[in-house]
Amino acid sequence: MSQFKDFPELITTLPPFAGPFDAYQLSASNCKVLFASYPAGTSIDPHTHPTENCGVITKGELFLSVDGVETRFGAGDWYHLLPGQEHSARFDVETAEIEFWFDAK
Repeated sequence: MSQFKDFPELITTLPPFAGPFDAYQLSASNCKVLFASYPAGTSIDPHTHPTENCGVITKGELFLSVDGVETRFGAGDWYHLLPGQEHSARFDVETAEIEFWFDAK
């Protein structure tokens, strides 16, 4: 996971996330915290999560499509997704973010 040069060693020594992208996971009660990195050109097909997700872009940009509307999120911008909300994503440039996946209440 060499693309994690944007995170300090304390983060890159956390356990890896077992999912369709590279991330490190910090254990938290009722929430997964992911430090994720996406190479330029990454695309994620439409999907849903049973979790309520929010995240902040720390480098690069995320193009997030929800309900047919695509929104750009740059460094410092936060996004929010409700449980079961279908969405897709693309990353035209190398991007890093911190994601919070909260268990549904």
